[in-house]
Amino acid sequence: MKRPPHILRPVILGLLALGSFHPHPQLLAQDWPQWRGPFFNGSTTEKGLPSQFSKETGVLWSAPMSGPSASTPIIFGDKIFLSSVDKDNQSTHAQCLNRASGKILWETKISDGIRRDDRSNYSSPSPVTDGKLVIFLYGNGDLAAFDLEGKALWRRNIEQDYGEFAFQWTFSASPLLFQGRLYLPVLQRDQPVHNRGKEGGESFLLCIDPSNGKTQWRHVRPTEAQAESREAFTTPMPYEVAGKWQILLAGGDMLSAHDPASGNELWRWGTWNPTRIGHWRLVPSPVAGAGVVLACAPKKSPIFAIRPGAGILDEKALAWSSTDRALTSDVPTPAFADGDFFVLSDVAKSLSRVAPDGTLKWTFETPGRIKYEASPLVADNKVFLVNFNGDVVVVHAGDGSLMHQAAFGTPDDKQVRSMIVAANGQLFLRTDTTLFCLGKGKDSAAK
Repeated sequence: MKRPPHILRPVILGLLALGSFHPHPQLLAQDWPQWRGPFFNGSTTEKGLPSQFSKETGVLWSAPMSGPSASTPIIFGDKIFLSSVDKDNQSTHAQCLNRASGKILWETKISDGIRRDDRSNYSSPSPVTDGKLVIFLYGNGDLAAFDLEGKALWRRNIEQDYGEFAFQWTFSASPLLFQGRLYLPVLQRDQPVHNRGKEGGESFLLCIDPSNGKTQWRHVRPTEAQAESREAFTTPMPYEVAGKWQILLAGGDMLSAHDPASGNELWRWGTWNPTRIGHWRLVPSPVAGAGVVLACAPKKSPIFAIRPGAGILDEKALAWSSTDRALTSDVPTPAFADGDFFVLSDVAKSLSRVAPDGTLKWTFETPGRIKYEASPLVADNKVFLVNFNGDVVVVHAGDGSLMHQAAFGTPDDKQVRSMIVAANGQLFLRTDTTLFCLGKGKDSAAK
């Protein structure tokens, strides 16, 4: 199941130092405030997390979900925030649950309609919170903010403001809430697709004042990508370089960095698609650590590690690129923890730990034939994975050995894409049908 250490194609001479990370002073490491967690990299400093559990053992409570959703539970203190759909009434909702019991504290209907295609629905983007307010985004452009007690603060629709989205599938990028600004990427086609969108449509990064919902700026992001390769479902990620923050964005055959205050482009690197293939949409978001930024090219293509710079970067900025067939990802976003990257490959059916210089430390083959598209969680020296059917796998982060497997799905769980998250010593697993709270000291699920 494990492979021996392997060296990738290194061209790196040195690494930039990783700065200290204080994304939201009022948030604690025990919270999970946005899709990729408190450090924007799929990791947390939580300790004492459970590694042995099943439907009969270790479930503190379970709560039924009104419909499937790829969005991740967001946790602050004693509250869990969920984007959801009501499949029976065909509507989207914003929800808040009590973390101790799973009971609904408040719920607001956002709009009617839940999908544009049969692969996903409008509830794919994850909400975000800064501990003062919580913001929900949906695939039809609905954007709504509430205080933590459920009072509506403001609402708008991005499609109504800037034009219908031009995507082959449903828009599903999660927003970024960082240092008092809300960032939304719309990386789309420049022509209609399935009668959606318009000729000359622009891809852009939008910055919004989270206190009132008003646009602060809109930065147009040009690209030479063609057709579906212009489309990205990626989330912006903040990263500190030489004491200054950058907003990283991947899509349109390239990786770029932007000034958080203005949106101005600081640098860009690409392309992993030199022949401009027209069907290379991008799903994995960038992840940064130890002075390099990982960008995952789609469809079994390599992973590229880029050193941040200035302006149009050339091949000298390439720290390394993967040559091992297992080191690739079409959908899951890698994690960074304990000084290394953790790459889950849905297409190679493997999980790999990779050093910042490209050294492949171990590779674990994911069990079974069912796909793992939910991004990995790394916490407490463990890696937590879940597949489409709701089967959970726990891998030892140190040596890549299998620690535990447990089945949580039902016959109705067929496309589980929500990543497992950790907060306050507990794990939260969202399947298509149920939200589970996993912890220590309980032998049966609470109703």
